[in-house]
Amino acid sequence: MVFGFLALEYDCAMTTNAHPHDDHDHSACVADALARAEASCGERGARLTPLRRRVLEGLADSHVPLGAYDLVERLGASGEKPPPMSVYRALDFLVSEGLAHRIESRNAYIACGRDHGTDDVIVFLICEACGLTSEVASHAIGRDLAWATRAAGFTPRTPVIEIAGTCARCRAAAEAAPAIEGAGSPR
Repeated sequence: MVFGFLALEYDCAMTTNAHPHDDHDHSACVADALARAEASCGERGARLTPLRRRVLEGLADSHVPLGAYDLVERLGASGEKPPPMSVYRALDFLVSEGLAHRIESRNAYIACGRDHGTDDVIVFLICEACGLTSEVASHAIGRDLAWATRAAGFTPRTPVIEIAGTCARCRAAAEAAPAIEGAGSPR
């Protein structure tokens, strides 16, 4: 069966965990991620080891996807530098427990900012200018993609969509830049 495009309707229930750049309190993100991790691991009987906790803290403290070696350096700056393989194992655990996501296009990871099911479609909005990555949820997108994949006889392995573009803050800065550059020139 062939179809030309998938029309996605506007979903008033669409939510995002985006934030402004400058006045955002990362400590709240870290505290929320750790609380969700402790509750989730407690329910499942999984262990949130000290290294897994530190890796999750490092991810939650940044809304820019981080690679394993970025995390090694970050964690080393605030304490003992962990071996890269240990960080990779911690990342694998966090992803398998739904506490972090792998951003395939960046070969990097980001803390999960939402409570969602394992079958939910996850949409990441990735700013190409600053790297800010927001996790977005929409039941309409999930429903429409489920219909499209069934119609195609396709079974998705990871229902994740990555959309690269420019965030509102960077777009506003880019639009203001020409006005600032031309402000001092004679007319």
